[in-house]
Amino acid sequence: MRLRPKIKFGIAAVGTVAAGALLAQATVGPKDVALPADYQQWQMYQQVNRHDTKQYRELYAKPEVVKAVREGKPVPNGAVLVMAINAAQTDAEGKPLRDAKGNFIKGKPIGVTVMEKRAGWGNAVPAAWRNGDWQYASYRPDGTPNEKANAGIKACFDCHLPHAKQDFVISLASLSGTALAAAQRPAGPGTVAIAEFLFGPEKITVKAGQTVTWTNIDDSPHQVTVLAETVQRTPVILKGQSTALQFEHAGTYGYICGLHPGMKGEIVVTK
Repeated sequence: MRLRPKIKFGIAAVGTVAAGALLAQATVGPKDVALPADYQQWQMYQQVNRHDTKQYRELYAKPEVVKAVREGKPVPNGAVLVMAINAAQTDAEGKPLRDAKGNFIKGKPIGVTVMEKRAGWGNAVPAAWRNGDWQYASYRPDGTPNEKANAGIKACFDCHLPHAKQDFVISLASLSGTALAAAQRPAGPGTVAIAEFLFGPEKITVKAGQTVTWTNIDDSPHQVTVLAETVQRTPVILKGQSTALQFEHAGTYGYICGLHPGMKGEIVVTK
């Protein structure tokens, strides 16, 4: 089965390497990225509901970092961004519970991730997956380093790599205060909304030759990745943006978010 994309795009190839060996050679790494003891007194600049993992997340930065970025300045050297990850409380059917503001209700802490920017730190990272001068580290809920996650820290670089134009900070729109307050949810046949890390509807039926359009309602960027004989990826789309693909041949097409593989959808194309 073949797809004919409605829009043209390219895929940047990222070289794969023996991450463990390279990290062993690095002079800077997760061991140098400390977990700030007082981060919960910093400014919480974004809350995230993740349907794909049933998690509730809070993102923190020092007020002076938020102020600088919202004044139009680059994320400064020395900036530390912290993400606290909690399981969402769920009902008897396993659906996340929400508070009065519509956010998931925090349950058991899962961990904390930290990204820190220091001049020259990028020199310790292979050029193929370097994120400017950012480094990453993962911590357990008790504040001790998550050695297993840190051994595979290349995954963090890979996740942030598509966001080079925004200094590799996925949450930059919220940090800078430029995120849209709301994005219009699409309506009509062949339309899918991406909201709270969920494709809605998750399964859609269209006729051969019809176009499917995805609109991102989330603050987080997403990327539609169709898992056909040849993998097809759309451009990364930000909040309020849309992307489309035309399906010419009958069949069933599974797809995921290229940035968040836990997000899954299905397109059934009939004759």
